[in-house]
Amino acid sequence: MLLAIAGFPAIKTLDDFDYSFAGSIKKTAIEELRSLSFVDRCENILLLGPSGVGKTHIAIALGYLATQAGIKTRFITASDLMLQLDVAARQQKLDHFFKRTISGYRLLIVDELGYLSFKREQANLLFQVIAKRYEKSSLIITSNLPFGQWHHALGNDAALTAALLDRLLHHSSIIHIQGESFRLRNKQKAGVINFTQTKKEEEKIMTN
Repeated sequence: MLLAIAGFPAIKTLDDFDYSFAGSIKKTAIEELRSLSFVDRCENILLLGPSGVGKTHIAIALGYLATQAGIKTRFITASDLMLQLDVAARQQKLDHFFKRTISGYRLLIVDELGYLSFKREQANLLFQVIAKRYEKSSLIITSNLPFGQWHHALGNDAALTAALLDRLLHHSSIIHIQGESFRLRNKQKAGVINFTQTKKEEEKIMTN
């Protein structure tokens, strides 16, 4: 039942993760998370890196372990979370949403934070999510952005971003993953795309 309500888009495990491909990541750093003690301590896990390096895989794998350990878990993309928050706000049901979806899970996984930019009002709702879970339950967040660029995705509100990061990072483990996209590498092998050119375009977008 816990696996069904978690909402994973697919089942991933740590045993299936290709550490040889993600060369920048230490296997011991991930394996230490298998115990899920970070959930007991209400700590957060931040997985940072470019697209396709395995952030979501690791997040789902840890979430899957949590469900098998009897921990109520929820997986949701940042964009879907914002859509649901917007609807709840318009219907004046935010309190109910926070109790049911935000506080109702010991482990909340928010995937792909930073891929889409939020308006200032939306960024404030995300801040409320972080604040309500602070020192009460755990978050796993994946992002393609370094922390210094988060304000670009959060309504360009530097003060709100600083307050959000203050709570999010206070009790947390930060895992940086570098490397080429696993998905694009397979396309390159098949001759579908020019990975080198795609990588340069991605770096140009990130710089801008």
